[in-house]
Amino acid sequence: MSRRVTEQLTVVLAGSASLAIAMGVGRFAFTPILPMMLHDGTVDLVLAGRLATANYVGYLVGALAAMLMPKLWHQTMVIRAALVLTVGLTALMALPFPATWMALRFLAGVASAIGFVFTSGWCLAKLSGSSSSIGSAIFTGPGAGIAVSGLAASAMTALSFTGQWGWVTFAFLSAAISALIWRVFRKPSRAVEPFYVGNAGLPSGRVPRSEMPMFSLAYGLAGFGYIVTATYLPVIAKNAIPNSPLLTAFWPLFGIAAVVGSLLASRARTSADARLYLVGSYLVQAAGVAVSVIWQNAVGLGLSSILVGVPFTAISYFAMNEVRRIRSNHHARYMGLLTAVFAIGQIMGPPVVGMIFARQSNADSAFALALGIASVSLVVGAVILVAMIVMFPVKVHHRSQER
Repeated sequence: MSRRVTEQLTVVLAGSASLAIAMGVGRFAFTPILPMMLHDGTVDLVLAGRLATANYVGYLVGALAAMLMPKLWHQTMVIRAALVLTVGLTALMALPFPATWMALRFLAGVASAIGFVFTSGWCLAKLSGSSSSIGSAIFTGPGAGIAVSGLAASAMTALSFTGQWGWVTFAFLSAAISALIWRVFRKPSRAVEPFYVGNAGLPSGRVPRSEMPMFSLAYGLAGFGYIVTATYLPVIAKNAIPNSPLLTAFWPLFGIAAVVGSLLASRARTSADARLYLVGSYLVQAAGVAVSVIWQNAVGLGLSSILVGVPFTAISYFAMNEVRRIRSNHHARYMGLLTAVFAIGQIMGPPVVGMIFARQSNADSAFALALGIASVSLVVGAVILVAMIVMFPVKVHHRSQER
């Protein structure tokens, strides 16, 4: 194996691990720990929704902060800081001070967004000039982090761990992984235009003003559409199939499906219209959300975990490519805008669930209504994308294949 290939693999593995910590722990560790905390009586579903919302608001603030961060700050310094913050904030959640939890989850969301943005940018810079499939492999990190955290939570549940020990365990795992990859993030890299690897429909003239607002709305609906499942999946499973031995299997299954989805996205034809891939991804996710309402057993929940998980990272991957086409001159700014709109969609999820629970006496019917609304929002997003394909057709450039 050549030295260059070894360096590329090192960057891919380190980037994937960093994103696993930023997303799998910083954002989504709360999901598999939530059933433990509910069992301990330290939270109820209303407080759980507020804690989730605080994290998503933090993610929005972090995404905006990443756009405004001084350029003199080295990317690797920021990545290391995000890793340290994630470990520390996760560990502090184990302390029996509920009054601090909202602030801790908010700050964890900020660190998560900054870690995601800077890790992605630095790794893609280091991998510039290599094949797109290698660069996109770093985006397996969020799914891998979710899968590992889910498996760890399954083991802790089987051993009757409390939620407090769950936070300690995730902090320890994050610290250990951070120590392994620490040396990789040791010096800055030249800037690179992130996320875009295709050549489909690059604009040659003016782009209609309404195209970007429509696309932003569709992407925001994706943020709302998946977040109910991503926040409450273990709790939904516990209500649907209590005492099942498969109860803790669905969240890691969601993460594994997300890894598979990111790998499939990297194999998509770069000459095609990315909006077609997005329409398919939205409809697959909408079906997955709906399945958990219609088929409330282990098979239905397993199928739902897979269908919602597979497009989880792929949607962001295709959307970032599409915004590069729509706004080729200022794409970095609009990538930040799109991330912010997606975060707003996520923020709306837990409050909607909370409002439904306040008006429904039965948890199953409340979750069914929330999931139904989420599924419809994804379908609406797909309809908007189809309308954009009709209203704003693009000229696809085909590349000749070398034989």
